[in-house]
Order: sequence, then C-alpha cells, then structure tokens
Amino acid sequence: MWTYLKALEFPVKIKTPDARAAKIIISQYGGPDGELGASLRYLSQRFAMPTPEAVGILNDVGTEELAHLEMVGAIVHQLTRGLSEEQIKAAGLDVYFVDHTAGIYPASAAGDPFNAFAIASKGDPITDLSEDMAAEQKARTTYDNILRLVSDPDVREPIKFLRAREIVHYQRFGEALRIVSDSLDRRNVYACNPALAPGK
Repeated sequence: MWTYLKALEFPVKIKTPDARAAKIIISQYGGPDGELGASLRYLSQRFAMPTPEAVGILNDVGTEELAHLEMVGAIVHQLTRGLSEEQIKAAGLDVYFVDHTAGIYPASAAGDPFNAFAIASKGDPITDLSEDMAAEQKARTTYDNILRLVSDPDVREPIKFLRAREIVHYQRFGEALRIVSDSLDRRNVYACNPALAPGK
C-alpha cells in the first residue's frame, strides 16, 4: 500500500538543542491535535467513505500525516540531543525525562499521554469530514502557537512547512465533503424518485 522513502518530507537539521522548544513541540507528536491522532483518524475513517475519491483523499492525507509524525519526532529528537541535566531541569522537561529520558513518546505539551479519544471516527461521512476540517484548523492553530514561541530558524522552517500542509489538508477535506455531499444528494433523490435514476 505504501512506499517508504528514507528521507523526511521536509528536511530537519537543527543545530542548537532546546529543551523548552522540545517540550512544546512534542504536542504535535501525541497531543490532542497532533499528527498521531490525525493519521489514525483519517486512515480509520476512510472505510466509511461512500466514494472512491473521498477514500483516496483520506488515505493520502492520513499517509502524509504519518510523514509529519516522523518529522515532528525528528524535530523533538534533535532538540533534545545532548542536553545536560541542568538544561532539562531549567526547561521543565525533567518530569518527561524521568519516564522517557530523551526518547520520543506521544504526549501533549502538558504531559498527558496520547489518548485514542483524540481519534474521531463516527462512521458518518459528513460528520467525519466536518470533524477533519476542524481538526486541520486546530492543528494549524497549534503550529501558529509554536511559531509564536520559537525563534530558531532551523526549527521554524519545518514547522512552517507543517503548518502550510494543514491548510492544504483542510482544502482537500473540503473537496471530499463536496464530493460526498453531492453523491449522497444524488442517492437520496434516486431513492425518493426511482424514475430519475440513471438508465431509467
């Protein structure tokens, strides 16, 4: 189903470790609006989609979210590489460090571990696609907030790339919602008026 390219979707080359930045960016790994929840949500919802185009969009975006999860993991890993105990304590990353050292673990910036309740999958295509559009805007807002708090250009550039992709995903889900709505409208018309169905 997938072909894995051994390269990040956008390069991550952070020269200066920063525990404070890592502490907030980890939220996009496993926080409530992060990439892990997004990838699982879309790859689960695809099964309830009534059109091949909507299935394809959810599959494409869900797969790309896995690539974004990999990027966020690389960002956090590079930001925590070689930190001293004093730097970890000063940034308030010591609570995370006790349980995970500098390993990448899906959690929010507040320290809450990833919870599958972040994955919304209702089985109703209109509901799910509306949720997906909102989810992309929530992720964009989180990236906006990260950009307000981080000044290192090595960190900002991949974060800006990820933010831009959230906007594209929002547009793709809008497209899927139009396709699905049109499909369901046609089905409802044909169910109420069988004489209008194609081939009649």
